[in-house]
Amino acid sequence: MKSLFKLIILMVVLISFASCQNKSRPNYQYFPDMYYPVGYETYSEVEFLPYDMEAKLPAKGTVSRGHIPFDIDGTLEGYDLAKATLISPLDSTQIDSPRGGQLYDIYCAVCHGKKGDGQGILVQREKILGVPAFNDAGRALTPGSIYHTIYYGKNVMGSYANQLDEEERWQVVDYVMQLKAELGGSQTVKD
Repeated sequence: MKSLFKLIILMVVLISFASCQNKSRPNYQYFPDMYYPVGYETYSEVEFLPYDMEAKLPAKGTVSRGHIPFDIDGTLEGYDLAKATLISPLDSTQIDSPRGGQLYDIYCAVCHGKKGDGQGILVQREKILGVPAFNDAGRALTPGSIYHTIYYGKNVMGSYANQLDEEERWQVVDYVMQLKAELGGSQTVKD
């Protein structure tokens, strides 16, 4: 009789647990904010920013992570300044010509040609006209002028500052100077 009574009590407890469970809503949650986050729309009005601001400006003097500011501006005077004064910070052990050649082939050869003769695939297909060779006498290329042009762009050529970091830009500059020397252009510029 005692075992039957224990069995009945066990059945009542199990039935009560089963009947109290409601599958239409979740069970008790300790941290409901982890399950139901508050979603903010980008650039929408929010209560915690003053004066109906949508986003705060960064503090003055801050620089994005991984970005190294370039102190010479993108004007013609900045180009002349870079052409005259800017030199590569890479020493001979840091220059990697095969890597510079790969980067040149990816970003530059389509217009300037594999040899720097201004006969890239876009020039051959007449999509872009008038790309001069690196050894043209009127160009007077220097490492500083090449770096400035890669950073800011010039004429029809756009900027490649977002595609190439500083070290990669200097690798391309070194490779362009090698192509200029191979085409018969002088390495130094006489003023």
